[in-house]
Amino acid sequence: MAKRLYALGRWAARRRGRVLAVWVLLLAVAAGLGTVLGGKVTTEFSVPGVESQQAQDLLKAKFPQAAGGTARIVFAAPEGASLSGEKQRHAIDATLTAVAAVPGVVNVSNPTTTGAVSRDGTIGYADALFGKPADLVPQSAKDRLDAALAPAKKAGLAVELGGTVSTPPAEVGGPAEVVGVVVAFVVLALALSSLLAAGLPLVTALVGVGVGVMTVQFLSRFIDMTNTATVLALMIGLAVGIDYALFIVSRHREQLADPGQDVPDSIARATATAGSAVTFAGVTVIIALAALSAAGIPFLTVMGLAAAGTVLLAVLVALTLVPALLGYLGERLRPKSARPGASPAGAGSPGRERRPGSWGLAWGRLMTRFPVPVLVVSVLGLLALALPATGLRLGLPSNETQPAASTQHKSYELLTKGFGPGFNATLVVVVDSTRIPAARRESAVAGVADAVGKDPDIATVAPPRATEDGAITVLGVVPKTGPDDQRTTDLVHRLRDRAVTPVTDAGGTAYVAGATAAGIDVSAKLSSALPLFVTIIVVLALLLLMLAFRSILVPLKAVLGFLLSIAAAIGAVVWVFQDGHLTGLFQVAAAAPIACFVPVLLIGVLFGLAMDYEVFLVSRMREHFHHHRDARAAVEHGVERSGRVVTAAALIMAAVFGGFIFNHDPTVKTIGFALTIGVLIDAFVVRLTIVPAVLSLLGRHAWALPRWLERAVPNMDIEGDSLPPRTANTPRTATASELVPADRI
Repeated sequence: MAKRLYALGRWAARRRGRVLAVWVLLLAVAAGLGTVLGGKVTTEFSVPGVESQQAQDLLKAKFPQAAGGTARIVFAAPEGASLSGEKQRHAIDATLTAVAAVPGVVNVSNPTTTGAVSRDGTIGYADALFGKPADLVPQSAKDRLDAALAPAKKAGLAVELGGTVSTPPAEVGGPAEVVGVVVAFVVLALALSSLLAAGLPLVTALVGVGVGVMTVQFLSRFIDMTNTATVLALMIGLAVGIDYALFIVSRHREQLADPGQDVPDSIARATATAGSAVTFAGVTVIIALAALSAAGIPFLTVMGLAAAGTVLLAVLVALTLVPALLGYLGERLRPKSARPGASPAGAGSPGRERRPGSWGLAWGRLMTRFPVPVLVVSVLGLLALALPATGLRLGLPSNETQPAASTQHKSYELLTKGFGPGFNATLVVVVDSTRIPAARRESAVAGVADAVGKDPDIATVAPPRATEDGAITVLGVVPKTGPDDQRTTDLVHRLRDRAVTPVTDAGGTAYVAGATAAGIDVSAKLSSALPLFVTIIVVLALLLLMLAFRSILVPLKAVLGFLLSIAAAIGAVVWVFQDGHLTGLFQVAAAAPIACFVPVLLIGVLFGLAMDYEVFLVSRMREHFHHHRDARAAVEHGVERSGRVVTAAALIMAAVFGGFIFNHDPTVKTIGFALTIGVLIDAFVVRLTIVPAVLSLLGRHAWALPRWLERAVPNMDIEGDSLPPRTANTPRTATASELVPADRI
C-alpha cells in the first residue's frame, strides 16, 4: 500500500495544476447540481414494516384526508379572561377563516364547536388539515399560516403552532458552528506552528465537504432523505477532512525538519506513511457508516451512506488535493530552523531548541512506568461515567424537546397545561374493515371504541371518522400519561394485544398508530437490530486492525477500548439529555428519552473515528518496534511522535462537533454532544492513556502473530518499508518568499 500511495503522492505533487483543476471543477458541478436541482428533505422518520407505518401507508392510500399534514393552532386567553368572551371568539373565528384560506388547507376545526377547550376555558386548539403530507407542504403555505394568526394576536391571545407541519428543519451555519471552525483553526496553528500550514487542512476539508454535501442535496431529489442526513454528512465530513489533512501535513512538516529532505520526496513519503493510516482509518469509517444499513431502517441507511460518501471524499482529498497543495507551497512549509541560513538552535535562539513531541515522550514514559494504576483509574472512571446508560430510554423527537423559546415547545406546554400530559401522546386507532361485511362494520368499530375506552390509562376516545363506504375508520385516543411515560408504552402494547380483537375476530385489521406509537415501534426495531450491528462493527475492527498491525492482541485491545468509549459516551448523553442535568448549560429545553437512532449512529460514527486515532497512534509504535524490536521504547516513541497530532485531531473534532451542540434542532444537538464527548473520551482516556498502558504490559506479545496466520495475512506495509531510499535535498539558494517564517505567513 505504501508504495502505491508514494507514487500517488509524488504524481499529485508534480501534476498539482491538473489535480487542483479537477477538484475545483467537481466542486463547481456539485454546487450547481445541489443548488439548482436539489430536492427536498423531510422531518419525518418512517420505518416500513412496523405497525404504525403500515397504518400511515393505509391512510395515504385509502383515506388521504386523514394522512395529510396537520397544523395545530393553540389559543390561550390573557390572564383574567377566557376563550368564551365575545372579543376572543371573534378573534378566533377571524383567525380560523384566514387559516382556511391558506393554500393546501382542506379542513379547519373550531374549538368552540368541537369542544376542544380546557375545563377552565382558557386554552383551546384548532386543527388545520392539509391535503398533502407535512414534508410536501411548501414554505410559502407555512408563511401564509403564520400571517393568518394576526387577528388572534391583535386581540391579546397567545397563539402557538404545533403539529407535523410546523416542525422546523435542521439548519447549520450559525455562530456556534462558525466558532467551532475558528477553534479548529487555532488548534491547527498551534499543532503545526504555522498559519499557512494550519489553513491548508481547512481549505481541503471545505472542498471535500462542499462536494459531498451538495451531492447529497442533489440526490435528495431522487431519494427520501431526512434533514439530519445532510447535517450529519457536513458534521462528519468536516471533522475527518480536517483530521486526515492534518495527519499528512504534520508528517510532511516533521520530515522537512531535516534540512537534507527533498520536498517532493517528503510529500510522497507523507502520503505513503500517514496516507496509509488515513486510508485504513477512512475505510473503517466508511464501512462502519455503511453498516448502519444492517438496522434495516431506510432513513438510517440513507444517513449512514450520505456520511460515508462524504468521508470517502475526505480520503480522496487527503491523498490527492493535499499533496498537490503541498507541492504549491514547497519550501514555505519547511520549519524555519531547517531553512537555509538558520542557526542550529533555530532562529538564533541562545539555547537548544525544544524537541518536538517532548511532552508526548514524557506522557508515554509515565504511562509505561505506572501501567496498572493508570488502567485501574481509567477503566473505573469510564465505568462510572457509563452507569446512567443502564437507564437508557429511546423515543422520537417531539415538540417538548424543541427550544424553549420556539412556538412548537410553547404549544406543547399549553396543551399539557390545558388538557393533561397525555394529550401530546395522542394515539390513532386505524380500523380496516374492507373484508368485513358492510352490515357488520359499524358494530365492529363500536366494539373497538368500547374496548379502548375501558382501559384505565385512557382519558378520552374521540368520535370515529370514516371513509364514505365505511371501510376505513380512524379513532383518536388520548392517554392519561405523556409520550415519554413507560405507562404509555405499556398501553400501546396492551391495545394491540387486546383492544382490537372485535375487529380481528370479525375478519378485519386494526392498527395502533400515531407519533407516539411510531416512536415505540422505531425504538423496538433499532433495539432488535443493535446486536447484529455491534457484531458487524467488532468483527470489522478485528479484521482491519489485524491487517494493519499483523497482530491479534492489538485489535482485541482496540475493540475493548472502543466499547468502553461507547458506554461512557452513552452514559453522558443519558445523564444530560434524559436525566436533565446541565440542561441550562447546553440549552436543553426538556429532559426526554434519547432519539432512538442516536445510539446506533453514535456506535457507527465513533467506531470509525476511534479507529482513526488507533491506526495513527499505534502505526507509529509498530513502525518503531519493527525497526528496533524494543516494545517499551516503541510505545513511548509512538506517543512522542503521534501524541501531539492525535491531541490536535481530537480537539479539532470536538470543536467541530461541539459547535452543533448549540444548534436549535434537538436531534442535531444530541448527536453533536454525543460525538463531542465520545471523541474526547476515546482520544484522551482510551487511546492516549489506556492503549500505552496496555501495550507496555503486553510487551513484545502485543506484536505477535501465529506463524500460520502470519502467512495468511497479507502485508499492507503501512510503515513504508517498501519505499525507495530517501531523496536528498539539492542545495540551492532559497527565494525571498520561501525564507519568510511559516508562522508569519
